[in-house]
Amino acid sequence: MVHQRPLISASNIDQELGWTREEYKKLGVKYDYFRNTRENDFYPHYIHNLDNLIRFGGLFPPVHVHADMRRTKLLGVTQVPQEGGCMMVRSRDDIYRMTELKGKKIGITKSMNAIKNDWWRIQEEQQIELMLRVNGMTRDDVEIVEFPYADDWYNNPEMLEPLYNPSDLWLARDHKRDLAFRPLETALLDGTVDAIYTQSKVFQHLQEATGKMKAIEELSRYPDWTLQVANIPAVITCTDVMAEQHPELVVAFMKAMIKVGRWSNEHKHAAAAILDKQTFYLDVEDTYEGIKHIDMVPNLSPQNMASVEIGKDFMLSHGYIKNDFDVNEWAAPQFLEHAARELLEEEWKKRTTSKLPQVADPLNSGGRIG
Repeated sequence: MVHQRPLISASNIDQELGWTREEYKKLGVKYDYFRNTRENDFYPHYIHNLDNLIRFGGLFPPVHVHADMRRTKLLGVTQVPQEGGCMMVRSRDDIYRMTELKGKKIGITKSMNAIKNDWWRIQEEQQIELMLRVNGMTRDDVEIVEFPYADDWYNNPEMLEPLYNPSDLWLARDHKRDLAFRPLETALLDGTVDAIYTQSKVFQHLQEATGKMKAIEELSRYPDWTLQVANIPAVITCTDVMAEQHPELVVAFMKAMIKVGRWSNEHKHAAAAILDKQTFYLDVEDTYEGIKHIDMVPNLSPQNMASVEIGKDFMLSHGYIKNDFDVNEWAAPQFLEHAARELLEEEWKKRTTSKLPQVADPLNSGGRIG
């Protein structure tokens, strides 16, 4: 089973292409969305309590799982290096710089759900602190106002109707205008607070399009890439049980992610049309602008691993996780490497079958020619 969130990922594109399902069909294994049955609620996305789940989603929940709940394997990441976050104020307020927020109120959410990770608050707190710092300010210069909320819908019977595709969830509601996904807007617009955090590009353009809000700071415009860890990179994780007992299932998923990622890199407009149905960009063209420079093939590059470490270290320093761990030991690059090798061998065989009396297999032979 797989689960993904409404973000930029090969998996969210594959739910329309179906290439992962094809890889598992070759193995005689059923592959499905984890919410395809009423027996599963939404909590596995946050606590990874299903051994047969592969999760592709935001960074903070899987860091929490690996640190404090159970052992998992980090299989790959996709970084979106221009969504660090914005500081939004009311568009007609006489505020144009962060320094003009001194003494004013900035809103921040607080989930009252003790089961799951409070990923939205983590990115709010992390990025608000960074926006203050790059402007020579600290938390002491502003008033942080908390907005607690129940955050308890994850096993609500009304939400547990089976879903066969993650897009089904968003088709049932106008998610780009649903304030349930942007709860602090009301507090900003009614004057309870003077500013709120929002993700750059994602959400930002929807909010600006109302004519009621504007961004006075945006971390994505800075050259420092370490400012962009706002619940990203998106990461792929599986349990250590799956990795050890059924590595072929992990490799099959990573093969599909490589194939879909390559297709998406070559067909960015088509990928944008798919992602627009489930993400929070303004429209298809805005989605395209958001993904056109992004490598959609998951990787474990040194820079992206450093981003993962930045997110983990913030969570540890601010009490969002209890235990520390080495992100490089968390990573399991052998599955991505094995998947890439299998794809290369399959492509070689396909290209040589029609050209030679029998299929060549140079990747395995290691022999010399001449």
